[in-house]
Amino acid sequence: MAERIKVACLQISAGREVAPNLATIGELTRRARDEGAGFILTPEVAVMLEPKREPKFAKAEDEAKPHAIPFFADLARETGAWLLAGSMAVKLADEERLANRSYLFAPDGTIAARYDKIHMFDVNLAQGESYRESSQFRPGEATVVVETPFARVGLTVCYDLRFPALYRALAQAGAEILTVPSAFAVPTGRAHWHTLLRARAIETGCFVVAPAQTGTHAEGRKTYGHSLIIDPWGEVLADGGEEVGIVSAELDLARIAEARQMVPSLGHDRPFAPPRLVKPGAAAAAD
Repeated sequence: MAERIKVACLQISAGREVAPNLATIGELTRRARDEGAGFILTPEVAVMLEPKREPKFAKAEDEAKPHAIPFFADLARETGAWLLAGSMAVKLADEERLANRSYLFAPDGTIAARYDKIHMFDVNLAQGESYRESSQFRPGEATVVVETPFARVGLTVCYDLRFPALYRALAQAGAEILTVPSAFAVPTGRAHWHTLLRARAIETGCFVVAPAQTGTHAEGRKTYGHSLIIDPWGEVLADGGEEVGIVSAELDLARIAEARQMVPSLGHDRPFAPPRLVKPGAAAAAD
């Protein structure tokens, strides 16, 4: 496998119509490739950030009659880069919900892997923000690690970030780079984004690459930005701030083995009994 690779996160502010978003992705992808990136990633829902249910379902990708998928396939072939379409809303047969699906495209334009977001963002935030992702998306059930010429890549999406067991499982299955395309809300982004991503890198000894949406979108939704590239020791190699653009860094893949040798915790799991609630005085009373 390669010793180094330059990766690029496309930090965008997606609108509710597909065509302008694809045009932006195409422009930024070509620029990133011209700047030497061999692995280029878009954020979550980069193809369309449509808050309303009916138009979202009408414009969602249909794998039987695809629109965005051929665009990404052609873009991968044109640039010769590995290209992660961070996620898009995809229609499911005989389903009343969509999939929030990542696609990894190889340089020949073939789909190397698909991943459906497992954890649904169903929360009530401060300032009255409320999200019920499960009302429109069906959770995925399968984890994915992809063998590429430069590293093994573990696929996740956004809210998955809060479930460290998923990342540990990916790393123990061989993942060396973890992808976290996201459209993080501003309140939770300010409080948790950097900390959670650094923690996932440290816990797994993996590079973490997290392309993010930024800015204000349809219906006033705001996303945090700050696309991050983090090394296996938890050091931030690049931070995209809040502006639309390209966030890139060169990954020295030897750092993975170095970090895991210094703290080999991936091999130190031990079985343990599930927790039980102990009430003060209960043991004494039983005696």
